[in-house]
Amino acid sequence: MSEFQWLSWIRGVGLQSAVAIFCMGIVWRTMEIYTLGRKLDIAEPRRISGASGWHTIYRRFLAPLGMIHLDPVTYIGGYVFHLGLLIVFFLSEPHIHLIRELIGLSWPALPPSMIDIVTIVTLITMIVVLVDRVRKPLKRFLSGFGDYVLWVITFLPVLSGYLTVHHLLLPYTILLALHMISVEVLLIVFPFTKLFHAVTVWPSRWFNGNTNARKGVPV
Repeated sequence: MSEFQWLSWIRGVGLQSAVAIFCMGIVWRTMEIYTLGRKLDIAEPRRISGASGWHTIYRRFLAPLGMIHLDPVTYIGGYVFHLGLLIVFFLSEPHIHLIRELIGLSWPALPPSMIDIVTIVTLITMIVVLVDRVRKPLKRFLSGFGDYVLWVITFLPVLSGYLTVHHLLLPYTILLALHMISVEVLLIVFPFTKLFHAVTVWPSRWFNGNTNARKGVPV
């Protein structure tokens, strides 16, 4: 198989298969969560339950008072690299073009120079967060092998994308293939690992706020 045929397969059958697994995994995991049996709570809410759910989403989005000072890497780094990943994925012109090919939707892209800055900041921040996790005993104790594997799976698409755009280190065809493979691996593992928190974070916070509101617990 030539480089062109290999790349064509990765961009065709490989990408389509990864997207299919990603979508089916998201649907399956979501159905699994929402069909869990729960005991009916017939007690009268002590607070406005729905409003408390939305309030919890808002409050948990912000860092608790004083915690940024105590652990700036976790909170500031977490905000920075999560936002960076969103910007790079959804506002980069090549990605928007790919999304348009897949589902027919598109929107304005950020200038390439701005995407470069965001990408570099995101990569540096992810490395800083990883070093902080390894250096601090408690974080190291709470981190399993899978956490480091997921860091690599998340880091490689960003790094390989930057190298591909700027034609660094390897021939462009090989870089593009490696970038696509790293993205496809990310898509495949996303629904079945901790990365799925990107989907469940807001519903779970709403559910916690709604549940605690019935008990009179402000969250």
